[in-house]
Amino acid sequence: MKKIKPLILLFLIVLFFISCNKNDDKIKFTFLQLNDVYEIAALEGGEVGGMDRVETLHQKLLKENPNTFMFMAGDFLNPSLLGNIKYEGERIKGKHMIEVMNAMHFDLVAFGNHEFDLSEKILQERINSSNFQWIATNLKHNIKGELSPFYQIGDSIKTEIPKTVIFDLKDNDGTEIQIGFFSATINSNPKPYVTYSDFYEDAKNAYNNLSRKTDLVFGLTHLKISQDKMLANMLPKVPLIMGGHEHTNMLIPVGQSVITKADANAKTVYVHRFEYDKKTKELRFKSELIAINSKLDSDKHIASIIEKWQLVLDKKIAEYSPNAHDIIFVAKTPLNGEDHAVRSMQTNLGELITKAMVYSYGNKVDGIKLDGALVNGGSMRLDDMLTGNITGVDIFRVLPFGGSILKVEIKGSLLKKVLNYGRIKSGTGAYLQRFNFEYDKSNKLWSCSGNPINDDKIY
Repeated sequence: MKKIKPLILLFLIVLFFISCNKNDDKIKFTFLQLNDVYEIAALEGGEVGGMDRVETLHQKLLKENPNTFMFMAGDFLNPSLLGNIKYEGERIKGKHMIEVMNAMHFDLVAFGNHEFDLSEKILQERINSSNFQWIATNLKHNIKGELSPFYQIGDSIKTEIPKTVIFDLKDNDGTEIQIGFFSATINSNPKPYVTYSDFYEDAKNAYNNLSRKTDLVFGLTHLKISQDKMLANMLPKVPLIMGGHEHTNMLIPVGQSVITKADANAKTVYVHRFEYDKKTKELRFKSELIAINSKLDSDKHIASIIEKWQLVLDKKIAEYSPNAHDIIFVAKTPLNGEDHAVRSMQTNLGELITKAMVYSYGNKVDGIKLDGALVNGGSMRLDDMLTGNITGVDIFRVLPFGGSILKVEIKGSLLKKVLNYGRIKSGTGAYLQRFNFEYDKSNKLWSCSGNPINDDKIY
């Protein structure tokens, strides 16, 4: 048998590897989507959620495909119980989230409405301390009437937060594409230092600009689902809108587009796996909702950061309740503490809280039966549903501001004014959650214990 010369053999080997790595004009990439995350640790007795578990999934996806990107579709700096406690002389206000998200290396985040719960000064501090990319398509920083982009200061360099973001992708065989992103943030938390422009118009302009420069354009939004649908109808060539604001998972096709939202507090995440043919312009993708629970291992590095912050929280909680982690209630029906609900309608969680307020007095004071209880919806800061095992910590999460429960005597005529004020303030924090007070909309009458409120009676 004739031997192959070494030089020819080397040439054949090189030729083989060149043919294996030939650019096939196809590229695969993956998105990991989160939204509305306020809690870094697992919830429901450690059964669901936990950013340490999300990071385990993140690392798995990166091994599967280096072209993996992690996104946050708004609402992560507030509200949370941990964020409202004082640490080293100041309230934490999202500092814990920034530290965890920096360590996880998020790729892109959009503003949610709750980012603007923070003061201008604190929000700027959080932006400056972040190491991930922000995007703000329809937001402007209002500085004494002068509008300019929000910015980030790092290493004494001031960088404007862009309206659009472009990522460059390349795979092992050399296929290269560019993908673009726009954002949209709902105007539900107006503050003097932020100006919201028309997100429909801004998203359309952003898309038109990006479509000339990139192969694909995606949305990263924090809107109501009805608004996301209108956006998808307006921009039919955007294949995927990764949304937030609602706290329950959904996957909604709109024409050729898909809108996805995961459950709040990382109880679930969405994983989107794409394959794009650069030559034919064909995109195929599959979206998978993944539960974040005890089946996923904990990433040790992220877990150590969470443990540090949990010790801060546990120490503060122990000052008020040494048994705060004990299970005190099992919610077989989810208790609705979502922001939009507690500020606009009577919820089962609002009723349970106000009922507990009555029973905190043993249902009587000085032998007199209490008639009812009221609490403003804006004091309930969970912005989530409570399900399963409920602990004292969960109660602190719902009502993080503290304060006393007060008994007052009030004339029926004034009581009706108070109740009506709460009713007309639907949609705001002044809306009143209540126990034992009902409103008959058809007759415009308030009742207590089933009887019309008497103007002259003392309640």
